[in-house]
Amino acid sequence: MTNMFKWVKHICASGILASALIASPALAQSCGNDASGFNNWLAAYKTNAPARGISNRTANAALNGVTYNSEVIRLDRNQRSFRLSLDEFMKRRAPPSFVQRGKSIMQQNARLLNAIEKQYGVPKEILVAIWGMETGFGANSGNMNIFRSLATLAYDCRRSEFFTAELDAALMIVQRGDKRPEDMKGAWAGEIGQTQFLATNYLKYAVDFDGDGRRDLIRSRPDVLASTANFLRQHGWRPGAGYMEGQPNFARLRDWNRAGVYQKALALFASQLAQ
Repeated sequence: MTNMFKWVKHICASGILASALIASPALAQSCGNDASGFNNWLAAYKTNAPARGISNRTANAALNGVTYNSEVIRLDRNQRSFRLSLDEFMKRRAPPSFVQRGKSIMQQNARLLNAIEKQYGVPKEILVAIWGMETGFGANSGNMNIFRSLATLAYDCRRSEFFTAELDAALMIVQRGDKRPEDMKGAWAGEIGQTQFLATNYLKYAVDFDGDGRRDLIRSRPDVLASTANFLRQHGWRPGAGYMEGQPNFARLRDWNRAGVYQKALALFASQLAQ
């Protein structure tokens, strides 16, 4: 489950690559609004990858054979879920069945969630609510090729610079050994894993909570939930403070997603899980 509002909230996080991108030769290449110039753009991007700290080996392993995806562009131009009322949004993203399932998940994963809450100070119900709203507790993380989606959006003129940073970050996730190129499957706009991290945020906030040496937000439940908690804590989450509208941590929900209806739904969903 993806949304454009996330992109605005993560602009600051993408700053980890901003200095490199400003001077990047790839940005001098022409963007396009159809497939006609994509192959030339991609060739230039791969040629200039080392200037941005991405090895030729990584770029070729992830991008060889990647083609323009017109379906990604169609989805990008037709986003409407955040125009729903709170009731409509709850029915779609946090229905009563999710509340019951979420409570069961909290019981089954109590030890893990308690350990994460102890370390980061983020209540277990917030983490499970995000997990449920984003991907139905990991059931719908997306199965689209992350590199194809991000390359298409980086080439597209509408948000070329933003998605070039995301494409760079996705390649760096592979380069540092967290995931293999063939494992990088996700949502149509390039969100990765069970709580739908943008690649720049994956690089900055993902943690190896299961201790296997990799930060795996696709398959490792401990890494997914702890990384989500780390994101919130690093954005100023106050342990022990409330998260309902008007309380201190409600503003931190805005850091996760800029859509007001999402923030209200998340707080409400979490409060229901805590009952």
